[in-house]
Amino acid sequence: MMHQGKQILVTGLLLMLFATIGTSLVGITYETTAEKIADNERRAMLRSLNQIIPPERYNNDLISTVLTLEPDERLGQKEPSLAYLAKKDATTTAVIFSVIAPDGYSGAIKMLIGINADASLAGVRVVSHKETPGLGDVMELKRSDWILGFNGKSLDNPDTSNWKVKRDGGEFDQFTGATITPRAVVKAVHHCLLYFSAHKKRLLGTADE
Repeated sequence: MMHQGKQILVTGLLLMLFATIGTSLVGITYETTAEKIADNERRAMLRSLNQIIPPERYNNDLISTVLTLEPDERLGQKEPSLAYLAKKDATTTAVIFSVIAPDGYSGAIKMLIGINADASLAGVRVVSHKETPGLGDVMELKRSDWILGFNGKSLDNPDTSNWKVKRDGGEFDQFTGATITPRAVVKAVHHCLLYFSAHKKRLLGTADE
């Protein structure tokens, strides 16, 4: 009887040991994997940001130099979002916003929109969307150069009445067979410029609002 009790005790201790080792291995694997995933996400984001603001235009840690912005309809954000600040020798040269166009044909269109310190557009890139392949996805740079048409534009170029697709009497091309998608993108970019104009001093760090 004592021998049987000893076996049960030994078996229980072994099971506890294996469980402890297994839990530790899972924890170590998770931490290692999580760090790798976070690093990959950081690199991917930096590549996207550098498409808008080339590395020669800043010398700060672009990923880490951020402002947390309150939710704002002009950015399409219902939650706080980040603005990335590109700085050259402590002077902010551009700001990159995370923007959502909520009214795409198939749902929300997520974008990065860069605005230079002089209030002109540095560039626009689509991060994710669910638009129709072959139609709405023309806004992706890999599909066409349509998105590059925003480069250098501002609130004055074109004027407010022309911040529309041509079908609506504006300046920007729509896509063949698709108008809702480019309309949503143009509207979102225009609204982002309006946000920048309203918060320019704070964003550039030149004065308190």
